[in-house]
Amino acid sequence: MISMEIRSSVAGEVSRMKKCIGKVPGLAVIMVGQRWDSQIYVRNKIKACHEVGIKSFVTDLPTDCTEAEVHNALLRFNKDPSIHGILVQLPLPQHLDEGKVLDVLCLEKDVDGFHPLNMGNLAIIGREPLFIPCTPKGCVELLIRSGVEIMGKKAVVIGRSNIVGLPTSLLLQRHHATVTVIHAFTENPEQITSEADIVVSAAGVPNMVRGNWIKPGAIVIDVGTSPVEDSSCEDGYRLIGDVCYEEAVNVASVITPVPGGVGPVTVAMLLSNTLDSAKRLLDFT
Repeated sequence: MISMEIRSSVAGEVSRMKKCIGKVPGLAVIMVGQRWDSQIYVRNKIKACHEVGIKSFVTDLPTDCTEAEVHNALLRFNKDPSIHGILVQLPLPQHLDEGKVLDVLCLEKDVDGFHPLNMGNLAIIGREPLFIPCTPKGCVELLIRSGVEIMGKKAVVIGRSNIVGLPTSLLLQRHHATVTVIHAFTENPEQITSEADIVVSAAGVPNMVRGNWIKPGAIVIDVGTSPVEDSSCEDGYRLIGDVCYEEAVNVASVITPVPGGVGPVTVAMLLSNTLDSAKRLLDFT
């Protein structure tokens, strides 16, 4: 499995770093509020860090915390030399200004790749961001490691969020795909999508992409995760994707499942970014 290959490689490098210089990468997570999905994501990230030997630190803040409290937590981690990666679990509660919070984050520790300078460098040809956002990086890594040719292909990205849609479209362009972005105001989305060789859906609308949206033989990466009530499941709900899997699986040549598709690779990319950051900050090659 691709995510396990990446994790294994990271674990090997962390072990080598510990042996050579007596230090390991450190990841700090700032979690605001009690969103169930954010709690699951953070739990998965911390568990993954533990498994590869990366130290992790979590600061939990209440939903009604002030912007100053988030800033202070960030500034503390910015200054801490044992922390090489910092992420603020998004989305934040509405009363907090996401942009202002991310502006405080130390650029060299922005392992989520959401700092405006990292996003700007991703958008500018000839520049290299220090970090690429983990989910887009994971999507493209899945394509590359699966032997999918991206150059010259028609790609459609459904959704234009700062977290997934926008950086995914920028990254696919860097790999020389011809990219169309579908959003809430797009006319004929099914027609446009049905012409694509590669479809990445990150709209967060369950079962929106039907089988007749997919070109026969297309590659489909489903990033969407929406909870639907299901009393037979342990938590009382299950996750489903943007793509109607039962229909699309008969048309696409490859389709990622939800859950278990993009999620594990996203977490592996976070580990990889944190390792890269530690190597850079500790001048370890």
